[in-house]
Amino acid sequence: MTNQVAVRAPDLVAAVPYYGSQPDAADVPKIKAALLIHYAGRDERINRGIPAFEEALKKAKVDYKIYVYEGAAHAFNNDTSPERYDKEAAQLAWKRTIEFFKEKLGS
Repeated sequence: MTNQVAVRAPDLVAAVPYYGSQPDAADVPKIKAALLIHYAGRDERINRGIPAFEEALKKAKVDYKIYVYEGAAHAFNNDTSPERYDKEAAQLAWKRTIEFFKEKLGS
């Protein structure tokens, strides 16, 4: 969802997708927001799209940073799902998210 908002909201300043599907490469140049992107290391379906997405982000000169949390499963931030929740990855991703928003949006 967050990637789609970034594509469709040209006034968006910053966005943080968590393990989401990537937008179509043709839509990436529409992204004007800075992106902090979190992926789970054990998410083969979603992660297959990372290389093409990153290539499109570079080509479009989008300000972005990608983190992959090795050993974490899709939805690792969902603390209501014990089989997916990864406390260490979730806490680190959240820390990075807050720092990113402070940097991009101000304190």
